[in-house]
Amino acid sequence: MYCVCKEHIELAIDKFVDDYEDAPDIVDLIETKFSEWEAPATCDMCDNIALYLVV
Repeated sequence: MYCVCKEHIELAIDKFVDDYEDAPDIVDLIETKFSEWEAPATCDMCDNIALYLVV
């Protein structure tokens, strides 16, 4: 699972496919809220705002 900015979405997808050999689901963190999980404020790969969850 990766929380990433727009700049790193392709890298996160590539890493997910390499790790799990399957296509990930992409969740827009701006439009989706979770009741039992708080999304990180920043990208896993830089300090930009995390916009997508790759899972």
